[in-house]
Formats: sequence, structure tokens, C-alpha cells
Amino acid sequence: MKCPYCGDNEIEVVETRDNEELETIRRRRSCVSCGKRFTTYERIENVDLYVIKKDGRRELFNRDKLKRGMLTSTEKTKISVETVEKLAADIERELRAKDSVEVKSKEIGDLIAKRLKKLDKVAYIRFASVFKRFVDVEDFENEVKKLIK
Repeated sequence: MKCPYCGDNEIEVVETRDNEELETIRRRRSCVSCGKRFTTYERIENVDLYVIKKDGRRELFNRDKLKRGMLTSTEKTKISVETVEKLAADIERELRAKDSVEVKSKEIGDLIAKRLKKLDKVAYIRFASVFKRFVDVEDFENEVKKLIK
């Protein structure tokens, strides 16, 4: 690593801190030559995760797409945007912890549904109506009956 001020290669690490989710490491560094300090951030480069869609297509996992689906379902509920962000991070972490770099979209939907069911029944029903492709009112009714039991 080179000093951004003088270009010298002799750098010392003064302080190291992990962030809360252990996704990045913040390092405070000092140049031995000029004495100036600067901060660097390190993060683990994740292996690409692929989602296998119902029709067999493969696409790159997109955390923003996951969050959008949950935000739509949780709109006008007590669930905050921060909670949705945490859920998305937890789900992504769980998916990346698996042995495979491919995951079925149904598995992702099941993980989301399971978490939403615990947090807010209305958000769960909204999500389930899209995820399970409800066609008519009876589909909603059946899912609500399952929740009530």
C-alpha cells in the first residue's frame, strides 16, 4: 500500500475496528515517511451467488431486489426500513453460508415469508399473495385460516 500523500510504501496500522455486521474492517494508518494519517476500509469479496428461477433461468443474487419485495410487503405496517435492511442482511448471510453458490428462488421466498410471519401477519399475507401467486379470494382466505390456527 502506498501513502496517498507522499507515495511512500512504508505504512503502519495505528488502529483497527470491525463494523457491527463484521462486513468491513476500518483501519487507521500512518505513513512512516511523511507522518500523515489516513483511513482504509477492507471488506471480504463475496463469491457470486446465483438464484435459480422457477423457469430454470439463473441470475445473480440482488440484495436490493430482495429488499424491494420486503419493503412493498411491509409498507404501512409497523416494520421499519431498518428492520427490513437487517432482515435482508440476515437472509443474505444465511444464503452465503450454504455450501452451494446457487439457491432456488423458492428457498429465498420461504426465508422471507418465515421472517415476515413472525414480525407482522399483514406483511406476511401481502408477501405470500405474490410469492405463492394467489389467484382469488379463496387463496387469501385459506392462508389467513392457516395463520389463525
